[in-house]
Amino acid sequence: MIEHAHTNHSTITLARTVLEKEAQAIEHLATHLDDSFLRAVQCLLSCKGRVVVSGVGKSGHVGRKLAATLASTGTPAFFVHAAEAAHGDLGMITKNDVVIAISNSGTTSELLTIVPLLKREGTPLIAMTSSPDSTLAHYADIHLDIGVRQEACPLGLAPTTSTTATLAMGDALAVACLDAKGFNAEDFAHSHPGGALGRRLLIHVKDVMRTGEAVPSVEDSVTVLDAVREITKKHIGMTAVVNKNNQVVGIFTEGDLRRLIEKRGDIRSIGIAEVMTPTPKTISEGALAAEAAHILDLALCNQLLVVDSENHLIGALHLHDLMTAKVI
Repeated sequence: MIEHAHTNHSTITLARTVLEKEAQAIEHLATHLDDSFLRAVQCLLSCKGRVVVSGVGKSGHVGRKLAATLASTGTPAFFVHAAEAAHGDLGMITKNDVVIAISNSGTTSELLTIVPLLKREGTPLIAMTSSPDSTLAHYADIHLDIGVRQEACPLGLAPTTSTTATLAMGDALAVACLDAKGFNAEDFAHSHPGGALGRRLLIHVKDVMRTGEAVPSVEDSVTVLDAVREITKKHIGMTAVVNKNNQVVGIFTEGDLRRLIEKRGDIRSIGIAEVMTPTPKTISEGALAAEAAHILDLALCNQLLVVDSENHLIGALHLHDLMTAKVI
């Protein structure tokens, strides 16, 4: 039991050491950023084609992530494995593109094989290595130093701190480009239409609201019994109350009905205008569905009426409609 406790303590200590070393490596990069980073960002911003990220091994894995991050934040990019580039995929790269070559040592043979072809084509080359004196750094138009003091691996062999530093530098490039381009949350949503953010920023009330015969509605001249029949028929737990011009003047919900029965007993002859909730919460069809969810949350209710600029009833929305659309 004592041995097990000691093992647990050693594991936590080692894990903390790894995290501290990797954090220190990123902090070191942050304090040593120089003009090379600015030139790299400008190179990416002025790219008329696409950013092509390449690497081998762990650097290749990081490169795939960097390409994906660039692409999702407004900088068109894709990943090409250096070995595949040397065997035909280099045809994907043009002089209008920018290549980011990632190699911790700066001597990766697969990358060095394609460098002369890139130079001949006139394609700008940004190298990310840990050695400013390496061959790859020497041939690059711009070199970004991602060097770390030591790997977090106790053996000093497995790429750990170095890959984290590379990943962080790539994120810094992507975010710097994002900011320079004025890329905003809505732009991000257009790149992620299937994600939660995309749904929240791209789906409007008109896309999910109920319309036509599916909208429960009664005139303000009818009785509560007539309103109850409409609620039962439309299965949304409420009915809008409108005037003769179809303008919303109130709402009557199942909750209102229960409270009314407890208070009045026989409610069949009561006019709906007498017991409805006046000036209910409404929203326009052009509003974001996420805004509708916010209104429902603040009002602690499940239904929302959709109106036009003159307060005419044009639709209805239930909390379940937003859940079905995965807005919430």
